[in-house]
Amino acid sequence: MYITKHSNVTDRTVLDSFWQLYEVSYLPLAASDPSRELLFRSEFDAALADPTNRITVLRDENRPIAMSVAATDIGATRYLSRAFFERMYPERMAAGLVHYVMWIVVHPDHQASEAWFHLARAGLAQEQEEGALVVFDLPESNQANEQGGAAELLTRLARLVGPVSLESFGMTRYYALDFAPVETDAALAPVEGERVAR
Repeated sequence: MYITKHSNVTDRTVLDSFWQLYEVSYLPLAASDPSRELLFRSEFDAALADPTNRITVLRDENRPIAMSVAATDIGATRYLSRAFFERMYPERMAAGLVHYVMWIVVHPDHQASEAWFHLARAGLAQEQEEGALVVFDLPESNQANEQGGAAELLTRLARLVGPVSLESFGMTRYYALDFAPVETDAALAPVEGERVAR
């Protein structure tokens, strides 16, 4: 296994090989979360072509088996609020040291291997050297609670390259009002405090 680093990837053959890894890694999660975690191919290609994004790829022979993409310009992504991070970390934003991990994927055949270790170590080493604030988000399928889960795994992996602390900015929850017909009498009972017209 070996690591390659990229930016501004526009070669169609390389993009296709990275897309195949990305798609096979994300497809099992597609039905797990209400948000669309899997990018459209055009979004994927645009992210890899962006010269401000850092792409780290772990290869087995010449086949990509794990990949991370980190945005060094969070204003170029649609995922984070520049205003929030300028308020919270003005000096680091001014220095360009707030980065965003857009995704990390590991091929399903390599989930239980050392792929996570190698990818994290290679991908986070430059961030650690620069003293960056590395922001990431996790769907509920990977992070059911604020503690544990993938956040704890990433923190442990980050500690392999240097001292690090984990900060939480909150969680996103999804809700729905379901107006589908309900056939029980309980559904017709008034809500506590509600007046019933007679």
